[in-house]
Amino acid sequence: MVTHPQFVVLTMASAYPRLSNADITRLSMLTPPTVSVIVGNRKRAGLMSSTRHKTHGRIQQLELTDAGRKKLKSCRRHVQAAEKRLESGLSPDDLDVVRKWLAGVAVKNSDAPE
Repeated sequence: MVTHPQFVVLTMASAYPRLSNADITRLSMLTPPTVSVIVGNRKRAGLMSSTRHKTHGRIQQLELTDAGRKKLKSCRRHVQAAEKRLESGLSPDDLDVVRKWLAGVAVKNSDAPE
């Protein structure tokens, strides 16, 4: 099983290879300790790897391993199935309203002070 925060970390690492823990923290709106624990656990599980930044050696750049990409692909199938269940019964107009509302929430939260 993969939790929502774990899914977010895997998604960010896939979308933006070589991010640091701090980068993922900023993008995901998760706390630094949460990201640190998730990354550590995902590395131990063989889903992520890290390499030292060439200029800033203390910064670890993260990437998904083949196993991590496979796990994320499986997670995305589950998410897509859940989305289809949530969308069932909604008209195209209703779905458009929901999507616009969710986009507005995301934009509003991205502007929130830290």
